Amino acid sequence: MGDLAIRVEDLSKRYRIGLARSRREIVTDFGSTISKILRRPRASTLPTRISKSDTFWALKDVSFEVKRGEAVGIIGRNGAGKSTLLKILSRIIEPTTGRAEIHGRVGSLLEVGTGFHPELTGRDNIYLNGAILGMKKVEIRRKFDEIVAFADIERFLDTPVKRYSSGMYVRLAFAVAAHLEPEVLIVDEVLAVGDGAFQKKCLSKMEDVGKQGRTVLFVSHSMPAITRLCERAILLNEGSLLEEGPSHCVVSSYLTSGLGHASVREWTEPEKAPGGEVARLRAVRVRGGDGRIADAVDISQPAFIEMEYDVLRSGYKLMPHFQFYTDEGVHAFSAHDLDPEWRRRPRPAGRYVSTVQVPGHLLSEGTMFVGAGLETIDPVIVQFYVLDLVAFQVIESLNGDSARDGSARGDYAGKMGGVVRPLLEWRTQFTGNGGRISN
Repeated sequence: MGDLAIRVEDLSKRYRIGLARSRREIVTDFGSTISKILRRPRASTLPTRISKSDTFWALKDVSFEVKRGEAVGIIGRNGAGKSTLLKILSRIIEPTTGRAEIHGRVGSLLEVGTGFHPELTGRDNIYLNGAILGMKKVEIRRKFDEIVAFADIERFLDTPVKRYSSGMYVRLAFAVAAHLEPEVLIVDEVLAVGDGAFQKKCLSKMEDVGKQGRTVLFVSHSMPAITRLCERAILLNEGSLLEEGPSHCVVSSYLTSGLGHASVREWTEPEKAPGGEVARLRAVRVRGGDGRIADAVDISQPAFIEMEYDVLRSGYKLMPHFQFYTDEGVHAFSAHDLDPEWRRRPRPAGRYVSTVQVPGHLLSEGTMFVGAGLETIDPVIVQFYVLDLVAFQVIESLNGDSARDGSARGDYAGKMGGVVRPLLEWRTQFTGNGGRISN
């Protein structure tokens, strides 16, 4: 028990969902109920069930343990139960059955808006959160300047947080959660609200927290962030625990199972899409050589990564780019838009699709994650940068003759490591007859 930070045993959470009913049905049923009560004056209470209901299990019989100083990632598609689990561990909601134990002071960053009083200023909320964590005022004061500098909100420190943008809110909330020295730091996907630079700063801070021997529980759709920060990961699906183990193994299982739906990311509501005053992202897609959306690409075939975006203001020179990462968080390479038609030319407002072709026989087998960004040049102003928006599998079939088919594998059938596996030209010369080269 002494080395355990979190223990979850058979944890379940059930919600009752009211089924939609027409206004006429509700009024008719209510009138009927009142009539029955009037005919039976001794009745003292209304029936407890006025509407139909259904049962939904957000979590079902989930069990796992996290040791002190361990960083564990929780992954799964939307609706898998990740946020429900974190709310239970943060003592925001109670489980229906089972138990969850946390040993140590907990700092949580969940939905935007959780943990702050909207009428209080940023300054007041820092002290309030510290007090809730059980810290003395002198301890909070010692960390205060560090929190403000990290959140970069000094100008708005004495403004009520209800007037903060979502980005300012998250910056302050993360700074408070990470700097007030909780033994257990719980972070949900809200980091996606911040820009690319802030995301990197947060990930670095969480790395520091882990190195200090504190426990981190991290929910994210960013698989490289999971594999970079977490030694271990837990995969949830429809409220159940499917798999736990080394993070790169669980991430690979998640993507190959088809649960990730990682080859397309689209924004149907423009106001929620990443972007700035000049350009806004609409979609990133992975396509195979046949032009169709592809979760997996053969190692010998090209992959096409496309970025669809809107230019909102004319007259700017733009630089779309992609960043490629392995499932272990290694930055494989960058790809910047080199299309001569638009290179260093101001663009008119409108819809654009920029596509890069990754040639066959370049990448090694495994999972490749792609981040997308765009900035103006002269001057450089970042419009958006989002880590690992999409992912795809690089696969190789061993059914054919690899040497004949021109694979870099040749006749070797074992595992080949590395980020890239280029098909290189080889030449072998026989020198066994007295050192003379035989043609």
